[in-house]
Amino acid sequence: MSDPGSGSRTVHTHCPYCALQCGTKLSRALGEVSVAPSAFPVNQGGLCQKGWTAPDVLTVADRLREPLVRGRDGRLAPAGWDAALDLVAGRLREIRREHGPDAVGVFGGGGLTNEKAYLLGKFARLALRTSRIDYNGRFCMSSAAAASNAAFGVDRGLPFPVTDLGRADVVLLAGANPAETMPPLMRHLDRAALIVLDPRRTPTAERAALHLRPAPGTDLALALGLLQLTVLEGRLDHTFLRERTNGFEAAWQQALPWTPERTERVTGVPVADQREAVRLLADARRAYVLTGRGAEQHIKGADTVSAFVNLALALGLPGREGSGYGCLTGQGNGQGGRELGQKADQLPGYRMITDPAAREHVAGVWGVDAAALPGPGPSAYELLDSLGTAHGPRALLVFGSNPVVSAPHAGHVAERLAALDLLVVADFVPSETARMADVVLPVTQWAEEEGTLTNLEGRVLRRRALLDPPPGVRSDLEVLRGLAVRLGEPAERYPARPREVFEELRRATEGGRADYSGVSYERLDAGEALHWPCPAVPSGPAHPGTPRLFLDGFAHPDGRARFLPVEHRDSAELPDADLPLYATTGRVLAHYQSGAQTRRVRRLTDAEPEPYVEIHPDVARRAGVEAGGLARVVSARGAVVARVRLVESLRTDTVFLPFHFPGDGRANLITGGALDPRSGMPEFKVSAVRVEPVRSPVSAVRGGPQAPVTA
Repeated sequence: MSDPGSGSRTVHTHCPYCALQCGTKLSRALGEVSVAPSAFPVNQGGLCQKGWTAPDVLTVADRLREPLVRGRDGRLAPAGWDAALDLVAGRLREIRREHGPDAVGVFGGGGLTNEKAYLLGKFARLALRTSRIDYNGRFCMSSAAAASNAAFGVDRGLPFPVTDLGRADVVLLAGANPAETMPPLMRHLDRAALIVLDPRRTPTAERAALHLRPAPGTDLALALGLLQLTVLEGRLDHTFLRERTNGFEAAWQQALPWTPERTERVTGVPVADQREAVRLLADARRAYVLTGRGAEQHIKGADTVSAFVNLALALGLPGREGSGYGCLTGQGNGQGGRELGQKADQLPGYRMITDPAAREHVAGVWGVDAAALPGPGPSAYELLDSLGTAHGPRALLVFGSNPVVSAPHAGHVAERLAALDLLVVADFVPSETARMADVVLPVTQWAEEEGTLTNLEGRVLRRRALLDPPPGVRSDLEVLRGLAVRLGEPAERYPARPREVFEELRRATEGGRADYSGVSYERLDAGEALHWPCPAVPSGPAHPGTPRLFLDGFAHPDGRARFLPVEHRDSAELPDADLPLYATTGRVLAHYQSGAQTRRVRRLTDAEPEPYVEIHPDVARRAGVEAGGLARVVSARGAVVARVRLVESLRTDTVFLPFHFPGDGRANLITGGALDPRSGMPEFKVSAVRVEPVRSPVSAVRGGPQAPVTA
């Protein structure tokens, strides 16, 4: 592939996709860019096919290279940077003057660097004075975050290094399929006996010692049943409970009615398999309980994770080396993205925006009065649902996200975006959301920028640039600075150099739960492995970081972990006579998130070119659909057109759709807007549907790049 730079060079950096952030060596030679895995501990010299093909995205044919503004003819056409930013700033001023500061919203992304996430949150709260900011990470691991904060007093995806998993005897994976979503992680799971909870026979489940197949939406009931068995079979760690936890009795009382037989009736998991799962976990010297999106993306996702945390605590796993609980974070910077300020209720350092001391600290770093900071805003879906309404934002700025494809109730979200007075999207490819925008701002991508990210184990990593950005492309930091100045903010308040932003970020996080103040570019460039919290030390040796949390105590004031009583409840909707099946959604090996990047890579689209629906042969026969034919999957909200794949191992009450595809193949056309009251997580994993054959011709369902956006 061609390369806008010249000469030969190699940089050590990280893959632009999932939260493993696999180490890579990115090289440029003779006008070509190539990638190779490094010996980084997380990936140990491995990459998945997305990582191997990541350089292909750098030179896609439809790369955005100049700002686009929608003209009176309704078409997007090129414009200069000054004209585009002047237009955006002018319209934002008008909208705020007419409707107030909360009439402008900001929607960020879990793939933004720490520096971008930090400056985006600062820009929203100071330059825009809006509380309406959230990000797509709300759709990723917010349920696990809520549960971890409640149990442990802090939320870090894995409170231990990934490499610790390599010494495990048993690992329970609740709703996680890392063999497809993050394949290099499986190198650390080869030794362990895996207990996999998933309604599908996934590639991860194929490698399991024990595969439990609960009905969609019943993971919470299963976790309660496993806790009940743990108690009744004498498997509790009484010393751990007495010395390191509070609240066991209340949690146990909630689990008490969940006998093995009742659990089997509700979940479909046989009693013998329940007993075997508890035996494997309790007999192991080193055991882990890990949750993923399958357990978390429900209206009771936070309670479900709390139930699995309760199980781990009952067995005495968290807070000791070699065992524990963790969440497999999804997006590349899902961890740093929320703890540094683009989440509606948080300020940098994982400080809560309602905490007066937190507001004073951050306001002091920013040089403003704490009273000037807005309060908490709505969660991501609530923000999108309110767009263009009487009490919602009239303008939205989107950075690093593609909600037209990735948001639940996607048809409705597209309608809300269309109702805006102003939609501005910063991206490097014309995503489906960018195609709806009034202004599109072309920004740098991973190999063209410096910065840091925080992976799923809380390790702060350096992203290093190999290439200069194409002419006409600016960084997100430059975009934010340009808009802030036009809105009357001092230029020095919005540094455009990542290192300068990070230095301010260090001060803003100092003393917070996610303390980055002892991390520096110099230490990272010297090869130090720094996991937060890593506080600054005024004198003496630098703090080494904290690869393993909770060894000396949990993050609550009394140092003890807390059980949380939870009770199973039904999903927002259940199958009925008209919609007799569960539909669940997820990722597949070849694609990532909304597919905006991976659908532009030939080798990946050749592997998975179009949307499909997995369905059991008996169910397909009753529905009148055939393997290789097109089917319509219909819910109360919309319908998806997808190619039929027959899967004999699938439950007969369940169909599965990947969510990476656009147009009529958007799986999120059928998902709903019901939210978890604790986390704001939408219920992606359970929708009541029916399947019917497609009798008449439909538009193509292939998911590759679309026609150019310019005139």
